[in-house]
Amino acid sequence: MNFGNSDEQDETGIELTPLIDVVFLLLIFFMISTTFTKETSLKINLPESTGEAVAQQPVSVEVQIGAESQYAIASGSDGAAKALINSNRDTLKRALAEYQSQQQLLLIIRADRKAPHEAVIRVMDVAQELGLTNVTFATKQFTE
Repeated sequence: MNFGNSDEQDETGIELTPLIDVVFLLLIFFMISTTFTKETSLKINLPESTGEAVAQQPVSVEVQIGAESQYAIASGSDGAAKALINSNRDTLKRALAEYQSQQQLLLIIRADRKAPHEAVIRVMDVAQELGLTNVTFATKQFTE
């Protein structure tokens, strides 16, 4: 006795089309709703100075030193700074070594007023080792 028809078997399976539609909708939603922020420089509070600003700047590279001894290197006209991975001397030396071959390069040290003295001296020491002798410090213009 056979109650079922052997010719007609129900096929069971998972429909992938609705799943793919949902995945694409989620992908589009996240692509549209995502915002990208560019946070590459350090927040620095500069000390003040009474000197006059220089009229023309030569080719320069800027080392930014944060209040917690973190470093960032900024070069070029866009002013975007690349934060270094850590505050080690070797990391700083590798980052500044790419500017070693440029003639008449001005190295600007922009340190937060609460940055440790050791962090500023480390930058100056590495610059001396690499032959970067044209060094200056960035300050804010003092206003009374």
